[in-house]
Parts: sequence; structure tokens; C-alpha cells
Amino acid sequence: MSLDPDLVRLLKRLKLGQLVPTLPERLALARAQQLDYAAFLTLLLADEVQRREQQALERHLDQAGFEERVTLDAFDWSSPVHVDRQQLQHVFTLQFLQRKEHVILVGPVGVGKTFLVQALGAAAVRAGHSVVFTRADTLLKELSQARADHTYERVFRRFLAPDLLILDDFALHRLSAQQSEDLYDLIIERHRHASFALTSNRGVDEWLGLFDNPILGNSALDRVANAAHQLVIEGPSYRAKLAPKHRGIDDQA
Repeated sequence: MSLDPDLVRLLKRLKLGQLVPTLPERLALARAQQLDYAAFLTLLLADEVQRREQQALERHLDQAGFEERVTLDAFDWSSPVHVDRQQLQHVFTLQFLQRKEHVILVGPVGVGKTFLVQALGAAAVRAGHSVVFTRADTLLKELSQARADHTYERVFRRFLAPDLLILDDFALHRLSAQQSEDLYDLIIERHRHASFALTSNRGVDEWLGLFDNPILGNSALDRVANAAHQLVIEGPSYRAKLAPKHRGIDDQA
């Protein structure tokens, strides 16, 4: 079915050009179901609203900075990884975001902490929350570079703004004096205003010893830990199960 060029031109001028490819199909549907003008217009506008909402979702998922897009449903529960699933399901209700609480996932390397925290972040984005995902070391390096570039306030605000700030691989290394101050400032500024989600290979009781200034460290970590849902994940490496299997010599023939 050919479309009236004037109609196509008007749709494009109204920034509704994306309706053009599906318009013949919608016209055929309207005739088949004998839709009146108002019902047909409602159908077209519903298509456009859905398209724009999906575009916005994709944009927000990209802006969050996830290393990969995953969902909780995609987690392989057949792997021998142990976590309190009831507590995990409760965290995925996202009620902690309304209460400005935090989430901490602790466990050895490769048990799926990053996977789960990214799935949590993606769920938050789909629920309409702003999210930023970054490695903790990357955040500290960006703040350090921003001081040299005289862009510290702008960069700091970027990490201050989201409803959920995800710091992956938190507490890997001992912090310098400046890093301790930067992390303290970020935690204090976000406390009771927004949420953190942290993953770490170290138990929370080990974090304080990594701060250059124990007073700053105790003040910051007390705020996070006492308002956090802490999930301990145990088991062998989940990542190893996802790795490509090496084929034997016979398989290569």
C-alpha cells in the first residue's frame, strides 16, 4: 500500500517519521477491525510512545556503563554457588532504593558478584532509576585525573547524581590519603540521599584497614555498612563455568 507523500512529509515534520514503516500495516488493521478515527489515532500514538520508551531505556542502559547486559533470570543457579536467595530476591524488589539503603555483595573471585550487581543495576534502570556502574579503582583514577584537569567538581557530581552508584571490586587495594578523602567525601555526600551497591573480595571488616586515615574510613564505612543489605556469596568460580572449553587433540581432527 502506497502512502500519500503529503502525509509522510507531515509525519516527518512532526518528528513522527518512525511511524511510516508500520503505517500500511496499521491502516490494514484499522480497516479489518473497522476502527474509528479516534481508535486508529490512539493505536498509532501508542506505537510511537512504546518506541520512544524503548529508545529511552536503551539509552539509559548504555549511559549506566555496564560491562555487559544481564538479568537475574540469566544467572546459572545450577552452578555450586551459595547465596541467600530469599535475601537476593528481596534486594531485587528495589525497595532499598526508596529507603536510600545500600547493597554489599562479598565473596571470592569469580562467584558472580559482578554479574548479579549488573543485573541489579539493569533492573533499577528498567524501573526508572538512574544508575552508574564503574570499577572502584576507575572511579578513584577519574577523580584523581579530574583534579589535574581542573574538572573535579563536574566529575564528582557525575558520581554524586545517580540514584544507584555501583562500585565493582571495592577495597582491592590500600587507599592513598587523597583516595581516602575522595571516597569519604563521596560516601558522606550520598548518604541518606542515594544508594550504593558494592562488590568486594574482602569482608566488610577488612575495609577499614585499607584507608590511609582510619578516622575518615570508620566514619564513611559506618554509614554504608549500617544501612546495607549484605549478601555473602560462596563457592567455586562461576566464571570458570562460562569460559570456553579447551578441545582435546581428538576433537580438533
